[in-house]
Amino acid sequence: MANLKEIRTRIASVTSTRQITSAMKMVSAAKLRKAQDAITQLRPYAEKMTEILSAISDSLKEDESNPFVIEKETEKVLLVVITSNKGLCGAFNSSIVKKVNYLAEEKYARQRYRNNVHLLIIGKKAFDHFKRRDIEIIQNRSHLFDDLSYENVSSLALEIINLFLDGQYDKIELVYNQFVNAAVQKLMEEQFLPLKVEEPHKEPVKGTFTDYIFEPSKKYIVTELIPKSLKLQLFKALLDSHASEHGARMTAMHKATDNATELLKDLRLEYNKARQANITNEILEIVSGANALEG
Repeated sequence: MANLKEIRTRIASVTSTRQITSAMKMVSAAKLRKAQDAITQLRPYAEKMTEILSAISDSLKEDESNPFVIEKETEKVLLVVITSNKGLCGAFNSSIVKKVNYLAEEKYARQRYRNNVHLLIIGKKAFDHFKRRDIEIIQNRSHLFDDLSYENVSSLALEIINLFLDGQYDKIELVYNQFVNAAVQKLMEEQFLPLKVEEPHKEPVKGTFTDYIFEPSKKYIVTELIPKSLKLQLFKALLDSHASEHGARMTAMHKATDNATELLKDLRLEYNKARQANITNEILEIVSGANALEG
């Protein structure tokens, strides 16, 4: 059994750790509220944008000159990897890293063998991992989280779009965590380009209109709408990841605080047992000494 001094030192250390994790949990909870509001306010707009694109999907497919929807043989792939800049958020970052490794080594093994799988990283944790590997990182834009705004994300989205339009990449995918709730994040592998437009439902939902009149033309609307939709898609992915990060950290710190509390109970019980044993030994020594004197 450890001596009393060692146990007291461990109790002080665990108590300090519990105070830190508890404070981090409260900070993450406050940040989560703001991040959650941002993504929940954006989602209806993003869903309506997708609905409009679906409604004119026939025009997208018929227009063979539209560079955003042209499917090519996939030779060069760009993965846009979104993680956090900080740790202490459970498996939030490691799940992204594992997914990217799977995509590079399994799904795009042929392209990877030819060194045609590249990364654009948003998040220091992903950059710290992949900079030590033999996979090319074309950009590290981790500073975006320092000022996460639509204007900043829009400029990056335009750069990514131009990489595709210039023919530098045949496929671009986003890898990030989608926010579900504070305790749940959904790992997403989402095609960014070429644009995948879902077919509209053949049976219209009751109370909705599916017959649109386009002015000035479908082609003009598509030309203007697609870049905006892509910018919005990237911005939504970043907001999702940002909210997921704080949710994951809040959950991780909550569990860490609970674990520290349980450990403190065990340490205090051990301390009391050790203290009781010391007192008992001292009493036995006194009694033994008194008996020796009487003898």
